[in-house]
Formats: sequence, C-alpha cells, structure tokens
Amino acid sequence: MCDDLTNADNERFLAGVSRRAFGAGAAATGLAALLPAPADAAPIKGRDVTVTTPDGHCDAYLVAPAGGRHPGVIVWPDIFGLRPAFRQMADRLAQSGYAVLTVNQFYRSTKAPFVTPGEGMTPAFRDKVGPWRALLTPEATTRDAKAFVAFLDEQPQVATKRGIGATGYCMGGPMVMLTAAAAPERVRAGATFHGGGMATEPMLALVPGMRASWLVAIAQNDDARAPGDKDALRRAFAANKAPAEIEVYPGTMHGWCPPDSQVYDAAQAERAWSRLLDRFGRALA
Repeated sequence: MCDDLTNADNERFLAGVSRRAFGAGAAATGLAALLPAPADAAPIKGRDVTVTTPDGHCDAYLVAPAGGRHPGVIVWPDIFGLRPAFRQMADRLAQSGYAVLTVNQFYRSTKAPFVTPGEGMTPAFRDKVGPWRALLTPEATTRDAKAFVAFLDEQPQVATKRGIGATGYCMGGPMVMLTAAAAPERVRAGATFHGGGMATEPMLALVPGMRASWLVAIAQNDDARAPGDKDALRRAFAANKAPAEIEVYPGTMHGWCPPDSQVYDAAQAERAWSRLLDRFGRALA
C-alpha cells in the first residue's frame, strides 16, 4: 500500500501547501503536535527497557498505568523508528488503560532515535536505512515478536489473562501480521495505519493461523496506488471469520497518523485513534 510513488505523491502535495499550514514545519524528525489526553486519563509510569531477543538486545519504551494490571500492546513504529512522537503516542495509549511496549525494530543495526533534525525521506535516508531493513526478514521479525510477547507477559503491569494487541505504522503493518501469527494464543487484536506490504501472498497466507480481530486504516493515496489490496485483505479475514474494519480515510496521505509527520491529518488521525480504542476495548476485554 505504500512505496516510493506514494512518497512522491506526498512531496507534490507538500509543495502546494505552506509550511505554516503544517504546524511551522512539523516533520518526522521534528516537533510533534500535542496530542489530547483522554478525558479519564490514568496516571502513568514509563521507562526505557531492553528486551533480550534471539538476535540481540532491543531498546524499547515501556509505559503503563501507575497501578493494576492491564492488557499489553506492542507498537511497531514507521521507518523513522522509536522517537518522541511514538513515546507520546504510547503514553496516550497507556492513559487509556494499556501496558505499551514501543520497540526499536532496527536494534540489530542502531539505537533509537537515529534520525537527525531536519532529516526526512530523502535518498540519503533511504540509503542509510536500507541495509537495516534488509535484516528484518519475516523470520527475524517473528523471532522478535515472540520475544516481545514474552517480555510483556513477564511485566507486573500486564494482565496475562487478557489478550495482547499490536499496532503498526507504514512498514510496521506486516510486522503486526507476523506478530499475530507468531503468538495467536496471546495476540487478539491488530491495528495498522498506512501499512505497506500487507496484501502480499506470504502475508495473506498467515491469516488462517491468527486469532486476532483487525483495524486496517488506509491512506487515500496508498489506496489509489493499490486499490485491490483492501479487497484482498477483506477476503482473507472474512475467510478466516476474523472481525475486521478495513477503511480508506478520505483526504489522507501516506503517513498521516504520527503527530510529527509532515502530512499529519489531526482530524483523521483522531478518528483512526478512536477506532483503535474501540477495537482494543472489545477484543482485549
């Protein structure tokens, strides 16, 4: 659902919009928009953690309500990785009653954050990240997912009798699917936002082994490039009798959900966030 062509769409779109209209230049490596806290926000505690995996040591951020046990959630960031915007999103999800583990999926290659001020989706950035991405094979991601699930289940803040959720952004989309397939007995909800590469045959072949329900939020320009992807996902989930809400969000560009994105769409991001809370609230009860 996303590729270099949708990134080119974004660049053309931004060329026609003033920087002032985008929060004086908010970018994937810049300041994030301030997200509203839930009306009944729980007090939270967060800390940096290290998760041991079969391939090494993953730096991550764990945050949860200050008291009690809660459903666990694994967050796979977009290509810009674990950074302040994703910590802010994790805090907000924790305020709604979840124990959230946001991971640095590139830990084999670098610590997070790894972007520099003003750095965006440039050819130089792609060249830097390309070798890191090459290490994230389906097999490697599956190993990671199992380790992340096990780590969450060891935390005193996590209610192990309740299901785990997983969310993914852009390249994190297929990682959510791999997570659901890696631990079907634990992962009961998946949510993806402008995810790419989810409707490939290898990904669709995983669906019968999952037990999760789904939210798939699609950018309009991603859908324009690959309009059949949503239909393939619908067929696969329906064949597996998996509840799934799959929707194209009108007017959105690829990457519209993180609050530090140049194409952040506050209204549609809030709608997607409300659908996430609804999905998790029902599936992880």
